Amino acid sequence: MRFSVLGSTEVTNNGHHLELGGIRQRAILGYLLLNANKVVATSQILHAMWDGNPPPTARKMVQNAVSGIRRMLTHNTDPTTNPTLRTHPPGYQLRIDTETIDLYRFRRLVREGRNATTNGNPHRAAQLLTEGLTLWRGRALADLVETGTCWSELAAIEDERLSALEDRLDAELACGRHREITPELEILTATEPMRERLCHQFMLALYRSGRQVDALRVYRRTREALVDGLGLEPGRSLQELQQRILEHDAKIQIPALTH
Repeated sequence: MRFSVLGSTEVTNNGHHLELGGIRQRAILGYLLLNANKVVATSQILHAMWDGNPPPTARKMVQNAVSGIRRMLTHNTDPTTNPTLRTHPPGYQLRIDTETIDLYRFRRLVREGRNATTNGNPHRAAQLLTEGLTLWRGRALADLVETGTCWSELAAIEDERLSALEDRLDAELACGRHREITPELEILTATEPMRERLCHQFMLALYRSGRQVDALRVYRRTREALVDGLGLEPGRSLQELQQRILEHDAKIQIPALTH
């Protein structure tokens, strides 16, 4: 049995998609998957499902959803895994092999990719981080988000994705693939105009591609977005990169490496 939260909530058994029930049951399953192997208090579930204002029948609704999830878990035919949803005061615990959940595989691959970077192997880092990022099929728990779910955990997971993406782009730059990633960075910086690390990477990729004027234009665009949106000047790292580009600093040029 495999569980997916990096996109719409999905559960598959031997490649077949299982029926997950109504929106409340899907939401409680999604919340338990985000908190895999942790004891989640019923009060915490109530707050997540009804934003702190549950109806009188809320606890019964949670119990019914838990029963539905347990029935769904009985369809597991993988002898190597045995996911179980236990009643564990003060709430419930989803006992599960985290390798069956795409979010936790993503996190493992990101850790391994960052370790490869630390160990001076950007090619391996780029490979691992790419593998992790390809697990994403859309926004985390996209089907729940569409119905108005806005848990703080989901914003944090999205930030994990962006940070991993930035780590991959750093690895690609270290491999000399600045020309290859320039189109991707153009789209990303348009989507996230105030994310300074992406701007830094885009400026560096452009400069290393012989596009100094374009790199400086990106700096001006990002500065305007930060000043207009947050009332802040770019950070020191971005300002220093701009100055180095103006000075044609050889330290920010690297030779193209083999793929």
